[in-house]
Amino acid sequence: MDFSQAFEGREEAVIELFTATFTASGGAEEGRLIGDLVRHQLTGTAAPDLQVFLAESGGTIIAGAISTRLTYDRDDRAVFVLGPVAVATERQGEGIGRALLTHALKALRHAGVDIAVTYGDPAYYSRVGFQPISEAFAPAPFRLQHPEGWLGQSLTEAEMTPLRGSPRCVEAFDDPVFW
Repeated sequence: MDFSQAFEGREEAVIELFTATFTASGGAEEGRLIGDLVRHQLTGTAAPDLQVFLAESGGTIIAGAISTRLTYDRDDRAVFVLGPVAVATERQGEGIGRALLTHALKALRHAGVDIAVTYGDPAYYSRVGFQPISEAFAPAPFRLQHPEGWLGQSLTEAEMTPLRGSPRCVEAFDDPVFW
């Protein structure tokens, strides 16, 4: 398995991976929703605010993780939201997702990101160091439908401290349906 951040020219393959994976797990509507989100992230997010991580096997994309900037108006730390994440349905259970997330977090750390947050299954994301955080500790752009899934971690040697100010996500995520 190889890791890459080279998605340019391969956007449709990345979008299809996410659409197919989320359709298999959550139905056609969920697949379309996440596929459209990924399309919007890849085509409408400025390069400094977007990080795409891919896992490949034999030249085929088998997993992807997308990370976008989250800014706070009274906090100058670099914060990125890690999500969505997808592993091809037929390849799930092989440790690919964990390996890709470990790679992505290391790359974000190397790029100078201070804090990573995600919104998902605490049991899954805790495997790569995410811990539950409250909306008071790190405000989300919209009220969370499942606050137990709001997770974060410091990517520096410093302990994660509360984020200050009002949050602003990239345009692709600027919809309460994702929160």
